Amino acid sequence: MSAGKGKRLNSIYEGIDREKEYELVEAVGLIKGGAKAKFDETIEISMNLNVDTRHADQNVRGMVSLPNGTGKSARVAVFAKDAKADEARAAGADIVGAEDLAEKVQAGEMNFDRVVATPDMMPVVGRLGKILGPRGLMPNPKLGTVTNDVAEAIKAAKGGQIEYRAEKAGIVHAGVAKASFTADAIVQNVAAFVDAVSRAKPSGVKGTYIKKISLTSTMGPAVKLDLASIRDQVGSE
Repeated sequence: MSAGKGKRLNSIYEGIDREKEYELVEAVGLIKGGAKAKFDETIEISMNLNVDTRHADQNVRGMVSLPNGTGKSARVAVFAKDAKADEARAAGADIVGAEDLAEKVQAGEMNFDRVVATPDMMPVVGRLGKILGPRGLMPNPKLGTVTNDVAEAIKAAKGGQIEYRAEKAGIVHAGVAKASFTADAIVQNVAAFVDAVSRAKPSGVKGTYIKKISLTSTMGPAVKLDLASIRDQVGSE
């Protein structure tokens, strides 16, 4: 770490109580104030959930549309043929194909962030499971990415819809905004994300579902969040 970078981080950490759970609005102010990098840092949320992902009924996964987008334009690949392929292109898909697109993926060409497929293409896409699955790119009907309404799926992907998924340790992690967003926009996005994960609580979970939430920027320190203040924010919208 350079001396300059060390001084910068130390000055940011000095204003943060590492043990305190901050109200959402205050936390966002601290994170925005500490995002001093020369690029537009991503605001990232981490939620520690009381789930055991070894049990299928406790896998927490879904989609959430962030009200103010992510600040990043997702590149969307669509597996479709004929009229549906034309529809996908018209809707702004970045890459459209069928068997030819599958061959590119198998060859390691994956210049995209999201994948949408029409139901009739799933036999082709299914063969790519070992490649797309580990990267979280496999289309899924429950997530709305296996559909005949490709235009709507593309619109959602490019309009701020992101996927969340609990990792092995029960942690959900996602980028929910950019540091250049207004504080209000960041607050709204965080509240929407936490609300979506809260609603996805598996029925088999006993006791406290959300154990800890923290917010950080790409190069900044983490700030713990007070869950009650986030719920208040959701209720006021």
